Amino acid sequence: MRRCLATGLVVLCACAGSGEAAAQNYGAIAYSPSTKAYGWSYDYPSRGAAESAALANCGKQANDCIVSLWFRNACGALAIGSNGYGTAWASQRSSAENQALAVCRRHTMDCAVKQWVCTTR
Repeated sequence: MRRCLATGLVVLCACAGSGEAAAQNYGAIAYSPSTKAYGWSYDYPSRGAAESAALANCGKQANDCIVSLWFRNACGALAIGSNGYGTAWASQRSSAENQALAVCRRHTMDCAVKQWVCTTR
């Protein structure tokens, strides 16, 4: 059972029951601006591990990959266009995709979602 108490802008929650904390699953997307290669990861126990895995996956195709997005217990998306890209995360896949497209369209008009990934929540 979860009990929450709102005090101003702070919400304090306590979980009763087994005492186990909710799982924290991390994901990331890495991207190469020069080659448009990308790699991703999901369900890693830490941000660093997720970023390393995404970089390694992207690095199989390019040597200038950067971590463009990390997320926790959520979904991430990458949209790529001819003159730019955009990434975003949200609680739902469709929202992450729509937001990534919006970010990409700030740079170019021919954006398309190339990758999405969600952690197990």
